[in-house]
Amino acid sequence: MRALIVDDARTIRMILGKMLRELGFECEEAGDGQEAWETLQKGSEFDIALVDWNMPVMDGFALVQTVRADASYNDMKIMMVTTESEMANVVKAIEAGANEYVMKPFTKDVILEKLKILGID
Repeated sequence: MRALIVDDARTIRMILGKMLRELGFECEEAGDGQEAWETLQKGSEFDIALVDWNMPVMDGFALVQTVRADASYNDMKIMMVTTESEMANVVKAIEAGANEYVMKPFTKDVILEKLKILGID
């Protein structure tokens, strides 16, 4: 299984990467949505992208919209992992094509539970 971790905070990328590697994932990281989109455009395939909302250059919501506008990424699951806790933003992200939504701070158990819901574990 392959995961793309997209967050402008290096610490969050490290924490998520460690959790996912312990679960057997191969991980790549991107510091913003544009970098993630460029990684995807190079032909890298991922089972899941874990995406922060608030990032410079291209935010996570714009990344979700961009990815979902391209049918070649229909099989990739997207999990928003963010501090955005407004219910309106949760709904907005799901409507844009995110498959799951996790609010920071999170635990390994929460990430694992969401992966199971998505059928990725």
